[in-house]
This record gives sequence, structure tokens and C-alpha cells, in this order.
Amino acid sequence: MYQQIAEGRPEKVAVPRQVTSNVRDFWKALFSLFAGTHKIKLSHLSANSSSVCREEDKQGEKTTNRRQTRAMKTRLGCLSNKSDSYSDFTAFLPPVTEKTTRCTKLSTEKVKQWTESFDILLSHKYGLAAFRAFLQTEFSEENIEFWMACEDYKKTKSTAKLGLKAKKIYEEFIDVQAAREVNIDFQTREITRRNLQEPTPSCFDDAQGRVHSLMEKDSYPRFLRSKIYMDLLNQTQTHSQRRFS
Repeated sequence: MYQQIAEGRPEKVAVPRQVTSNVRDFWKALFSLFAGTHKIKLSHLSANSSSVCREEDKQGEKTTNRRQTRAMKTRLGCLSNKSDSYSDFTAFLPPVTEKTTRCTKLSTEKVKQWTESFDILLSHKYGLAAFRAFLQTEFSEENIEFWMACEDYKKTKSTAKLGLKAKKIYEEFIDVQAAREVNIDFQTREITRRNLQEPTPSCFDDAQGRVHSLMEKDSYPRFLRSKIYMDLLNQTQTHSQRRFS
């Protein structure tokens, strides 16, 4: 033994088996503890991530619900604006501050004249505006707007502008793909389409006549029974009473 130490050779020491087993068990225990800690952390993180996802889902649902609520309110607002209880008639009534000699007053007699004929109603500025507001409540304002476009078209004197206006009116109201297509028969549509090959001030007469007849027979009687007309008549009576009191 002393000779091995003197020669600088390491001495082989026999390690008892019990010590080796204890060391091995120690490392196994340490590894198990390490792995278990990480499992706990991973499960904790998984639980946290799940709760975060649930919170995000809840927030997303709340956001979606809020958006749907706002959209529904907007829709209801639009519908209420187009309801038959149209109460803001200030656009139809002449300004109070204007002098009598410089404006045509909307009198009760004038409003009552609208019941005499459909053409009398359309010939009056406020009558046309009231009837247009009524058609908006029925979602059929394209009829009166087409009629008004035709009236404006017939006043066009420039040949170049006549062609451009005719094309625009046809694409907007007459064509089968039109965004605001009016209800006319196939024959009238074809006649109007052929008329556009050489536009004249009268090329929409047939279609305008059909729409005029439809409004006169269908929409006009309902307008005279509507709350819009009755409220307007009452407001003009109140307006007259205040003016003379």
C-alpha cells in the first residue's frame, strides 16, 4: 500500500454496495421531485391559460353582445324614423319668421285640397314632401323618386345631358339589376330600353305613367288615411289658430 502511494498510483477503494444504492436512490428522489415540481407548474400554467381563455371568450361574447345590441338599436332607430308616427313636420311648414308677402303659407285649406286629386298633391311642394315621407314608411320611396327624376329629366334642354341623365335613370330605376327598381311590366321596360337608343324628353313617359297610376290607386288613398297626413292637418290648424290669436 505504501509502495502504491509512493509511486503516485491512486489506490482503488472499494465502495460498499449500500452506499452506492443510497446515492442512486437519492438521485432518483431528486429527479422525481424535480419532475413533480415541473408537473405542478405546468398544470398550474395550463389551468391559468384555460382560465385566461375562458375570460377572453367571455370578453369576446360580451363584445359581440354589445355590438349586436348597438346594431339592433340602430335598426330599431331606423325603423322608428320610418314609422307612421312621423312627428317632425318642420320641413313641410314655412318658416314663421318669413313675411307673409314673401312666402306661401301652408294653410289648412291647402292641405285639405290634397284630398281632391293626386296631381294636386304632387303639384304642391309640401304635399310632395309629405307624400314622399309617407312612402318611406312603406319602403316604396323609389316610386316617387323615379317620378321626380322623370319630371326633372323632361326639363333638360341639353342633348348631351339628356343622354347621360336617361342612362342614369334607367340604371337606377328601370333595369332589372337596378338598386331601386320600380314595379313596371316587361313590355313597358322593353319600350323604355329601346327609347334610350335615341333619348328624347318623352322616352320615360310610359314608365312614369305606370308608376304614377300605381301610386294614385294604391299609395295615395293610404296616405290620406295615414297618421302623417292627419297629424300634418292638425298642426296646420294649430299653426293658423296661433297666428290669428
